[in-house]
Amino acid sequence: MSENTTSSFLTKRRKLYLLVIVAAIIAIGSTALLINILEHKQEAKNPFYRVTELSDDIDDPAVWGKNFPLQYDGYKRTVDQVRTRFGGSEAIPHTPTQVDPRSIVAQSKLEEDPRLKTIWAGYAFSKDFREERGHAYMLEDQTYTERQIVVKQPGTCLNCHASAYTLYKKLGNGDITKGFEQLNQMTFVEGRKQVNHPVACIDCHSPDTMQLRITRPAFIEGMRAWKLAQGTKDYDVNKMATRQEMRSFVCGQCHVEYYFQGPEKRLTYPWAKGIKVDDIMAYYDEAKFKDWSHAETGAPTLKAQHPEFEMWNQGIHARSGVSCADCHMPYKREGAMKVSEHHVRSPLLSINLSCQTCHKWPEAELKERVELIQERTYFMRNLAMDALIDLINDIKAAKDAGKTDEELTSARDFQRKAQFRLDFVEAENSTGFHAPQEAARILAESIDLSRRGQNAIHMLNK
Repeated sequence: MSENTTSSFLTKRRKLYLLVIVAAIIAIGSTALLINILEHKQEAKNPFYRVTELSDDIDDPAVWGKNFPLQYDGYKRTVDQVRTRFGGSEAIPHTPTQVDPRSIVAQSKLEEDPRLKTIWAGYAFSKDFREERGHAYMLEDQTYTERQIVVKQPGTCLNCHASAYTLYKKLGNGDITKGFEQLNQMTFVEGRKQVNHPVACIDCHSPDTMQLRITRPAFIEGMRAWKLAQGTKDYDVNKMATRQEMRSFVCGQCHVEYYFQGPEKRLTYPWAKGIKVDDIMAYYDEAKFKDWSHAETGAPTLKAQHPEFEMWNQGIHARSGVSCADCHMPYKREGAMKVSEHHVRSPLLSINLSCQTCHKWPEAELKERVELIQERTYFMRNLAMDALIDLINDIKAAKDAGKTDEELTSARDFQRKAQFRLDFVEAENSTGFHAPQEAARILAESIDLSRRGQNAIHMLNK
C-alpha cells in the first residue's frame, strides 16, 4: 500500500470516528432534551408537591403551603400595602394601645371625606371607616376597628373576615349550615376566640382534589334565591356551577351586599328579587328593613356593604365570561407550571398579567383607560354626595322647624333611596370600573332622588 493510500485511509477513519462522536453527542443531547421535556410535562401535570396529607379539618394555610409553596408565597404577599390612584391602602403609623395593638393601619376614609360622617350619622361607620387592606389583614382589622367599641357586633361578621369553614363544622357537628347558624348568634368577641386565620386555602378549595368549592352557607342560599327568581328551582352552586363560574363565585362568597336577618342575625344576601341595586332596594322595602335611623333626619337608612359581585355582574367583563380570578388572580408561569397568582390585589398593579392577556395595548394606555373611567365615576360620586348632603340638611332644618314625622315621610324615603344608591357605588371597591355605565346610572338616580327629596321639603314650606 502506497504512502498516499495509507494517508487517505487514516483520514477517512478519523472522519468516521469524528462522525460517530458527533452523532453520539447529538444523541445524548437529544435524549437529555427529551427527558427534560418529559420531566417538565410531568411537572405541569402535577403542579404541587405531596409533602403532607391535607384534610378537611386543616385551616392553617402554612400547612397547605407545604404542598403548594408557589401559591402560598403569593398568599403571604397580601400584606403589601400599595395605593393606586383611586384605591388601595397607605401604611399609616399607629401607636399601639391595649385596645388596639396595631402599629400600622390604613388611611381613614372619614378624614379624606368628612361628608361621610354626615351621611352615616348615628351609625358605627361614622366613627371608624378605613380603606380596606389586603386579605392578610381582614381578620385583624375587623377585630380592632373602633366600630367594635361603638356597638357589640355579632359573630356573623366572621363569616367573611375569618377562615370559618372548620368552625362551622365544629359548631354544627359536621353540618356547616347548622354551624353557620350557631356562629351568627354569637357575639363577635365570642366567635373571634374560636378562629385563627383570615380567609385561607380551605375556604375555597377541597383538600383532596383542590377543586374550587363554596363553603359559605349564605352564598349557597343567596344563589338559590337568585336562581329561583330566574326560574331555576333548587339550584346547588357546588354541583351546578361551571369551573369558570366558580372562579368568581368563590370571591362572591364575601364581596357582596348583605344584611343580618332577624334577632338571630342570620347573614343573608338580598337577592330574592335579583342582584341589581333596584332589585335589592325593592327587597329591603318589602321586608321593611333598615340598618339604622339617621341621627339628624330620622330617615330609615341602609348601609351598603361591598357589592363587587353584584356590580361586576352588570359589566362587560362578566358578560364576556371573564371571572374575578382572571383579573385579580391571573395565571402566571413558574418554570413549566402555570399557576394562579394568589397575591390578590388590584389588576392595575399587574397589568401585563391581568389585562394584556386580552387587551393588546401598552400598559400606559390600559392604565389611562381605567383611571379615566374611575375619574368620571368619582366626579359623579361627588355630585351625588353633595346632593345628598343638601337633602340631609334640608330635612334636618325642616325637622328643627317643627315639621311632623308624617310630613317628612316622603323626603326621608327619598333620602333612604338616594343614600343607598350612592353608598352602593361608594362601597363597591372598583370606583365604577366593574360596570361603568351601571355605576353612572346608579349615581344619576341618586342625584335625582336627592333633588326630588329637596323638592318635597320645599313643598312643605309653601
